[in-house]
Amino acid sequence: MAMKNRIYFRFVGAVVLLLLLSSCKKGKEGNAASKVYPTEVLAPVSRTGQVQYPAVLKGRQSVEIRPQCSGLITRICIEEGACVKKGQILFVIDQAPYLAALKTASANLSQAEARLETARLTLDSKETLFNENVISDYELQTARNDLKAAEAALEQMKAQCDNARTELSYTEVKSPVDGVAGMIPYRVGALVDRNITEPLVCVSDTEEMFAYFSVSESDELARSTRFGTQEISFRSVNKAIPIISGIIDALSGTVDARTGTISVRARIPNKDKILYDGSTGTVLVSSKKTNCIVIPQTATYEIQSRMFVYKVMDGRAVSTSVEVEDIGNGKEYIVLSGLKAGDKIVTEGAGLLREGTEISESITAKNASL
Repeated sequence: MAMKNRIYFRFVGAVVLLLLLSSCKKGKEGNAASKVYPTEVLAPVSRTGQVQYPAVLKGRQSVEIRPQCSGLITRICIEEGACVKKGQILFVIDQAPYLAALKTASANLSQAEARLETARLTLDSKETLFNENVISDYELQTARNDLKAAEAALEQMKAQCDNARTELSYTEVKSPVDGVAGMIPYRVGALVDRNITEPLVCVSDTEEMFAYFSVSESDELARSTRFGTQEISFRSVNKAIPIISGIIDALSGTVDARTGTISVRARIPNKDKILYDGSTGTVLVSSKKTNCIVIPQTATYEIQSRMFVYKVMDGRAVSTSVEVEDIGNGKEYIVLSGLKAGDKIVTEGAGLLREGTEISESITAKNASL
């Protein structure tokens, strides 16, 4: 019985040994097939990239046209979307009551002029009689006062006449600027006045456009002193519109407390009228940097909005937090902090690595075993 037990245990031990040897062999084969992770030694370089900012376009002027008098629209003189000139008549409001008011004011003016002439004649007569001691000083002074009252009445009638003429002119609604007319929400016969909530039409001067966008307070663009000469490119969301060049010409003097950003304005020519007020796009700003550390985007991975890379130290991968800036070429980042010249990093497959993974120091084949 003891002999049988010894044979059994020897058999089991042999089987276990064979399994262990087989496992070790597979492990070695697995290590031999480990994926290669390329590395790079960082050195200062120069790069010219493009930083992108979402932007909204506004015309050089966008004017809401509202009536300055009340009445029915009797004529619409433009088509929606038409180009209009400064001073061009856009709408005509019923003129009949304003013409009547002007006629009344003109008649009152004529009466006032006649009363003034009568007052002058009366004063001349009174002065003659006073010099002949026919009338008293009281009557002479009364005649002088009547003349002053007639002169004041004439000025009042002139003002009323001018006001009636101005009110009549308001019945012809004219464009205050050159531009393009928007949509017209009113039709002939609509009753309008000074208090309408929706304008008769909007006229936008789109000969030149302004692209408005925001940058962070720490952005290099916010620290630039080249406004007026800093060139930009504007790319519309409409891919059929070519990229257009412009210049940055204004920078807000304050920081928005809610967003921590600064507003920037770029001036863009629009002689061909291919850009529209209110449309959106992207402002592209070229940025040239020298003696900077650049890493490929494939070398980074992100955890909770923080960027990391694996630095090779003593042959092992060490996770390192970095602060980067997007160059805009879709391939690289400029390192702002966390890395320096001479550091070696894993350039691809960072998301598959683990802290402390051995990294081969071979230049031609940089192996990493998990």
